[in-house]
Amino acid sequence: MTALDTAAPPRAGAGAKLTHRVFLVRELGILVALALLVAGTAISNPRFLSAQSVKDLLLGSTILAILATGQAVVVITRNVDLSVGSVLGLSAFATGTLFLNHPGVPIPVVLVAGTALGAVCGAVNGALIAAARVPALVVTLGTLYVFRGIDYRWATGKQINAADIPHGFLRMGTGTVLGVPVLTLFALVVVVCAGYYLRSYRSGRELYAIGSDPAAARLTGIRVGRRVFAAFVASGALAGLAGVLYVARFGTLDANAGLGQELNVVAAVVVGGVAIFGGSGSVYGAALGAVLLTTIASALPVLGINPFWQRAAIGALILAAIGLDRVLSLRVARSLQKGGRQ
Repeated sequence: MTALDTAAPPRAGAGAKLTHRVFLVRELGILVALALLVAGTAISNPRFLSAQSVKDLLLGSTILAILATGQAVVVITRNVDLSVGSVLGLSAFATGTLFLNHPGVPIPVVLVAGTALGAVCGAVNGALIAAARVPALVVTLGTLYVFRGIDYRWATGKQINAADIPHGFLRMGTGTVLGVPVLTLFALVVVVCAGYYLRSYRSGRELYAIGSDPAAARLTGIRVGRRVFAAFVASGALAGLAGVLYVARFGTLDANAGLGQELNVVAAVVVGGVAIFGGSGSVYGAALGAVLLTTIASALPVLGINPFWQRAAIGALILAAIGLDRVLSLRVARSLQKGGRQ
């Protein structure tokens, strides 16, 4: 073994630690921004921190956080999934229809069925992107309309009301455990499991390698197509799960469920520190981004701010996140270069 061989691992380890510290600081920054926003709004209107308001905030961010988790897995591979809102709507209407046609169906079966439908939609995206090597932006923009068209065709002239949904399922959408909404617990489990997988499993870490440099990943033996396909299946499955929880949350639904949600999801992921060019970020940051965007949407009206500025604030956050991502990436690169010369 040469001296070069023995020196390489420490530098690689130092680079990984540096990158981890940088993006950990970024996630802490999101927490600080969230805390300042909540504190400022609570000072202006103390009712903002009432038990019911906090519960509404958690419920409002739950579905977005689940969608953002799946989207983060895809964006890490240097791709994007614009079809998640349509998949959510399709899964939601399928869930309502299942309850209409089979009133006694067990809730776990409904959860599995909705998730499986989403996974099938994700598999369609993944197959077109990984096998045919068509850009993800083009494919998912097309399937956004295809899945929504199927949903419209299926739901033409129909609306499913809360009276058609079993009370036990609706209680899941409003129930709490130790003060925490049940739906929020679903989101926590999803985020923790996804974060553990990306950090602890080789196949999860390979997603970061693909996002950093797909060509280099192929040269090292990583099956890029298979991993990208799996990322889109995961994103579709989580969108399907979000569709089922959407029914539990709102009860009443039609073909417009989830319409336009994909833009909020991408915004949450970018604001949460996941690099839009892939290779870095975490699902924890994406979930925090979802909570931050939901809190902004709830806090600014309380502060009496015009709806125009609400959208402008979110746009400014996205631009700031992209700029910060670029600055941090350059600093990490310079630090690694200095370490390599030592």
